[in-house]
Amino acid sequence: MEDKNKRLLDRREFGGLCAALGSSLPAVSAMVTVLSGASAFAAATGTDSNVAARTVKFRSGTVVPALGQGSWHLGQGRHPAAVEEEALRTGLSLGMTLIDTAEGYSNGRSEELIGRAIAGQRDRVFLVSKVDHMTAESIIARACEASLARLGTDHLDLYLAHWRDRSTDLSVVVTAFESLRTAGKIRAWGVSNFSVNDMEELFNIPHGDRCATNQVIYNLGSRGIEHDLLPWCKQHGMPVMAYTPLGGGSLLHDPTLESIGAAHGCTSAAVALAWAIRSGNVIAIPESGFAAHVRENAVALSLTLTPQELQTIDAAHPPPDLYQRVFRQLKHGLGAAARRFGLY
Repeated sequence: MEDKNKRLLDRREFGGLCAALGSSLPAVSAMVTVLSGASAFAAATGTDSNVAARTVKFRSGTVVPALGQGSWHLGQGRHPAAVEEEALRTGLSLGMTLIDTAEGYSNGRSEELIGRAIAGQRDRVFLVSKVDHMTAESIIARACEASLARLGTDHLDLYLAHWRDRSTDLSVVVTAFESLRTAGKIRAWGVSNFSVNDMEELFNIPHGDRCATNQVIYNLGSRGIEHDLLPWCKQHGMPVMAYTPLGGGSLLHDPTLESIGAAHGCTSAAVALAWAIRSGNVIAIPESGFAAHVRENAVALSLTLTPQELQTIDAAHPPPDLYQRVFRQLKHGLGAAARRFGLY
């Protein structure tokens, strides 16, 4: 009887394993792409190919690299379009397969540039865009269609509300996003620049807890989210996307980061990015219009900072103190009260 039960258990486990595997194929595909990029990165830079590239898993099971590519200033004409497109393709080849953009970046030219860069390899890319105007479901739907056309694709992997629009009920945004997801226009949705109070309000709306991520500013010079938003998102199993992880360039010549980078044979940018993704719950999206800079950034995917190095960084760039934490929470609390009583 014991052997028979054991055989039945094995069959059940086998069936469950097959079902799980079938539902996880997109995540497996993404993981293969990331690992392939890591091998290319190792070959290009001479780093140890046995060091696994860092990845982050969404609650859906989808796996993405912890280091992606931003595009805020791409398409503005600062550099030749061909140069910026090559930078994006270089990032893809090195495992930075998540690309973030928005309808408002360079008035849509950023999305158009990305569309050209990923042509012929859309299936390798985890594509993220953002909607700026959210006053009605129909407006969000039209904005999504326009982004898809500029990007040359039939779906987005992730669609974000670019910021909290106080003039729009969050339920309108959630309903619009869920309709787009059901229609296959987007695979998942999230938000950007939401505070903890905003997130709690969102999660109290039907289906609001389907939010996949919150994209916010996070770097060594902007660590405020460590005391509230980061713990909240971790508690809810939600990765955070970090924009401006290099501090808008202010960290590139930081003496502490340069010193640590010299010890690892890499740049201060790689150190700053490795710091940003150190927790395993943060996806950093640095922007670069040059392939050479992208290669420097990609080192962070396999760079592990020692506890001593992290302490040195903390000493040079201290996390927010108690006063800053209380001030931040007070500011959010007053904002929530003001919204509740219709003061703004």
